[in-house]
Amino acid sequence: MPAERRSLRSNKSDPSANGDKARSASQSSGSASKDKPAPPTRSSTRNKSASSKKAPAKNMGADDQSRTNGSEPPVENGVNGTEDVEMGDDVAANGSAQQKKAREGGDGDEEMTVVVPPSKGSRLPGEPDQNRTDVAMDEAEDGEQAKPEAQVDPREKALSDIRANFTLLERAVTHFDPRFTLRVLRSISSVRKQLSADLLAQVIVETYQPSDSTASFLLAAIHKQNAFTEAAADSSMDVDNESKPSKGQGSREVLPEVDTYMSILVQIYLYDKKEIEQGAKFSSSLVDSLRSQNRRTLDSLNARVYFYYSLFYEQVAPLPPSPAAAVISIRQPLLSALRTAVLRKDQDSQATIITLLLRNYLSTSHISQADLFISRSEFPPAASNNQIARYLYYLGRISAIQLQYTEAHEHLIGATRKSPSSHTAGGFYQASTKLLVVVELLMGDIPDRSIFRQPTIERAMHPYFLLVQAVSIGDLDGFLSIVQKHSPVFRRDGTYTLILRLRQNVIKTGIRMMSLSYTRISLRDICLRLGLDSEESAEYIVAKAIRDGVIEASLDHEHGYMKSKDVGDVYATQEPGEVFHDRIRFCLHLHDESVKAMRFPMNQHRLELKNAQEARDRERELAKEIVEGDMDDDDAGGEFDGI
Repeated sequence: MPAERRSLRSNKSDPSANGDKARSASQSSGSASKDKPAPPTRSSTRNKSASSKKAPAKNMGADDQSRTNGSEPPVENGVNGTEDVEMGDDVAANGSAQQKKAREGGDGDEEMTVVVPPSKGSRLPGEPDQNRTDVAMDEAEDGEQAKPEAQVDPREKALSDIRANFTLLERAVTHFDPRFTLRVLRSISSVRKQLSADLLAQVIVETYQPSDSTASFLLAAIHKQNAFTEAAADSSMDVDNESKPSKGQGSREVLPEVDTYMSILVQIYLYDKKEIEQGAKFSSSLVDSLRSQNRRTLDSLNARVYFYYSLFYEQVAPLPPSPAAAVISIRQPLLSALRTAVLRKDQDSQATIITLLLRNYLSTSHISQADLFISRSEFPPAASNNQIARYLYYLGRISAIQLQYTEAHEHLIGATRKSPSSHTAGGFYQASTKLLVVVELLMGDIPDRSIFRQPTIERAMHPYFLLVQAVSIGDLDGFLSIVQKHSPVFRRDGTYTLILRLRQNVIKTGIRMMSLSYTRISLRDICLRLGLDSEESAEYIVAKAIRDGVIEASLDHEHGYMKSKDVGDVYATQEPGEVFHDRIRFCLHLHDESVKAMRFPMNQHRLELKNAQEARDRERELAKEIVEGDMDDDDAGGEFDGI
């Protein structure tokens, strides 16, 4: 379509004057324009034919014409209450009127000729109105947005997740890849909120045959023995296609991994419903049945079964730390399971059972047995990060009770660093941090203040913050009052007996502060400041602090005072080098652990070697055929020179 010529008035002239001049000029030249029509041109002929074919152009009102002629810019998508203006054929249909109105303008108007190219939105007479279609689509989209979104039933979502986990377990068995099993275990937290007896019974009915002994075992645990009978009676009910089991699903053999996964769901359901006695009985039968299964794809699932097995018995009366606690009865089954896991190289079950046994011994205060068990067992180095964190925490607790504070500090530092960062593991991080603070105080160090400012543990660590303040200033009376006030909290955390040992450390801290503040101080003043009974006890405590290296001073027994030595330059000693060496060793150890924790696809190197071997065999066969003359260069893929 050829470009159209269009006249626009300049905005510099007075619009009212220009309007009066245009009206007078149009009235005076009205008869002349009627008697003498303008000679038609090719473009005007096209415009007339287009205007005759396009009905909306004839009925365009004055307001639309004024907007089209340039008095206002076109409005898109009907923002001002009008639809989109077609700038193609509409301008062509009214081209003569625009040129006429531009020629009739006043003398003061400055005419400006603009070449308007045909609009992209111009359409042929037979094409549908795109703007009306856009408006209709916008209205339809608005209508769809107005409708509320369909809410997914949580129960149906839990059912679909459980069925999807069955597929993942089958893939784990097929590909012998434990990562699929780990995905199934991670999804338990999302399914756990929707677990119910009816939901578990429905999954069991869809998965197993009525004659299956595993189905009867699972249904009896959730008190749904008549689930198959009720399902047969309700078979006439309408069920969505998505919730129907796949055809032939119940007829094929169910994998042992699926059986164990369903047993774990039953354990979780019984634990959440506080059916501790029923859960302990069910877990004991389940553990006995697992010993006959020797499949590496069951390792992660077996470890989770043992975890809930121990958790049930910890809440069975009589509770620990009673000497007749029920947890003592499961030590022998756990030791037998550990021996089996070591023989089968089941590292997941081995790591889990070791941590459960340490927890069992500590719950009844059998520290010597726990220490003997550690010396006779070996923790698997390829265990998961969560199990390593638990193991280090129990090691640190045992070492702290046995007065091995340096080793306990190393273990607890590792436990806090390996602790999961998610909010679900906040309790473990709190427990390990509390014990770490107490161990640092027993070592004579003052914990960093930033430990107590963490938002997740700030409130729980407040009693320990007060304790650190009292120890740091050597306030013995304040220390005793804080211990007495917050003793229920310390007993619940299991740190009360360790905190009672801090009395000597408070005294040592006070003596160290006095040795730094005074060059010489009498033993009587030491007794008054520390609240000791006699000067003899003060002399004994000062002598022990000097022997332990807490302070650098000397005692004058005849005159009854303590004289401090001048403090030397710490950078002239070997202490900075030792600290720097410890940091380098930690970084190297962290690098080694990170390399060990990297995962790669199983047997991927074998696939690459196989492909490389096949490529070499093909090249060898090709070279042999060329040498024997059965194939020339052209057949081998070389260039062909045509004659």
